[in-house]
Amino acid sequence: MGPGDDGVLDLLERGRIEVEGRLVDASNATLFCGISLDGVSAQCVYKPVRGERPLWDFPDGTLAGREVATYLVSEAAGLHLVPPTVLRAGPFGPGMVQLWVETREDDDLVDIVPVDQVRPGWRSVLRAHDRYGEPAVLVHADHPRVRLMAVFDVVVNNADRKGGHVLHSVDGGVYGVDHGICLHADGKLRTVLWGWLGEELPEEAVAALGRLRSCLDGGAGDLGERLHEHLTRAEVRALTERVEKLLAAGVYPEPSNDWPAIPWPAF
Repeated sequence: MGPGDDGVLDLLERGRIEVEGRLVDASNATLFCGISLDGVSAQCVYKPVRGERPLWDFPDGTLAGREVATYLVSEAAGLHLVPPTVLRAGPFGPGMVQLWVETREDDDLVDIVPVDQVRPGWRSVLRAHDRYGEPAVLVHADHPRVRLMAVFDVVVNNADRKGGHVLHSVDGGVYGVDHGICLHADGKLRTVLWGWLGEELPEEAVAALGRLRSCLDGGAGDLGERLHEHLTRAEVRALTERVEKLLAAGVYPEPSNDWPAIPWPAF
């Protein structure tokens, strides 16, 4: 079952979860699971709230709730950049359950390469040195969906867009994962997707921002109330302000001098 298939949310919300393993590189408890309902099965990621490590700068709500809120924002904007995500009971209590996305092998959208091996059509973000002390460049693909993800990260105030959080699925889709530290009221944007600084926003991004602004204004759906289940009212207001600011500027913003622009490590 894929992210756009009918019934995927019903499967995630009501399916039987069987824990198959743990993703050991994650900083919070992240379990790889099978999920099944009425003869339909898939794989998913389950992050129980009880496995979260408290963060002093994200004291409100839960990381699981922020992951769900970020998915709701993506869907309201019509971007579909986050795999289907729900909050539900699981084997270790309430937590986030997200559809697992199968990715292409050897086809990363973000990379670190020697300075003389930057591929045509890729955007350079940062020059540094690799672990051997050799010059290297942090790069990402100039892919239309990655362009939209860069806008999305600004909107949700993503404090941790690492290269490994940008997935290129086997069906050609592009998805972002690990959104537990998004949507804070204060500016905390840290991302590896800085390759379009000052450039005009794509028409698709402007249209998405308009849809999201309408939903936050009380238009189609009940986005504001659904977000308030997971975020503070100040955080929802700040989300609206970021959307309005991006629409007014019409260009990709530059990093703030008040906050590190790139997460560390970058992957």
